[in-house]
Amino acid sequence: MNDFFEKLRESVRNIIDFLKDTRKELHNVSWPGRREVTGTTVVVIAAVFFFGFFLFVVDLIVNTGMNYLFRALSAQP
Repeated sequence: MNDFFEKLRESVRNIIDFLKDTRKELHNVSWPGRREVTGTTVVVIAAVFFFGFFLFVVDLIVNTGMNYLFRALSAQP
């Protein structure tokens, strides 16, 4: 039973050390400013729309081609 409590104390100690180290590291982080976050957000949104439109066009082209191919192959006796 004593061994259980010793392991529990060690686990709690490890968690506390981890939280202290995490807090220290968060002070070393270089957080981006509002302008940088806004700029990268706009770039990400524009990229999502661009690639979404691009994939939509590619899908239309492939779909049309596949339909044409299936109609041409099924018309043969």
